[in-house]
Amino acid sequence: MNFDLLSVTIDAAAQEMGTRAAADLAQVLNAELTARGEAALIVATGNSQLLFMEALRARGDLAWDRISIFHMDEYLGMSDAHPASFRRYVREKLVDHVHPRAFYGLQGDAADSAVEIARYTALLQEHRPAAVVMGIGENGHLAFNDPPADFETRALVHIVELDHACRMQQVGEGHFQNLDATPTHALSLTIHALLQPQRLFVVVPERRKAQAVHDALLGPITPACPASILRTCAHAHLYLDAEAAALIR
Repeated sequence: MNFDLLSVTIDAAAQEMGTRAAADLAQVLNAELTARGEAALIVATGNSQLLFMEALRARGDLAWDRISIFHMDEYLGMSDAHPASFRRYVREKLVDHVHPRAFYGLQGDAADSAVEIARYTALLQEHRPAAVVMGIGENGHLAFNDPPADFETRALVHIVELDHACRMQQVGEGHFQNLDATPTHALSLTIHALLQPQRLFVVVPERRKAQAVHDALLGPITPACPASILRTCAHAHLYLDAEAAALIR
């Protein structure tokens, strides 16, 4: 089905959804490898991406030695040794399995955040990722662009303050013991950066995401629901399982 320009697929189970998204992504990456000889990919993290990551690393049709991997956010001040680090997640769930050409981690613990933003911006501009795989947060966020998200900036990376709902999601997923232990700020790709690749794959399982999916697809297109901007993107595809789609069916 379609919601404005956004195409949507619903699978009965999250595993089928993850397998479908991984297969579609592989087609895009292989086309990019044929055209350019190399490819770059931006991936998301979090519990919603686990089955997709499993399906992606199980594929045998990707020349990972010609694919570079980026990710979209990291807690400000956090070491990549921390159990909740997104750099650590990407290494453990994907990089250490597929051994890509390069993994470019966003260094939340860099001594100078402005220098790190400039470094990562330059890398994104140099490698021009062909695809991004993202989720949708319980508050409708994309990466760590919490509501109200900045739809206007043309920067690629910025520092964001995490709202209460976003921080509680991190606690709920088991990444932090309580709210006080959860960081308040992060480095994140901007909405503009997330929409730049040729193809956007939005992978969203689980019943706890159903309200955010409903608001993104059936509510107004507004910074108050960052994921609603996906409805303006003909190059985006939203993958849902039955639970995440429960309020739109």
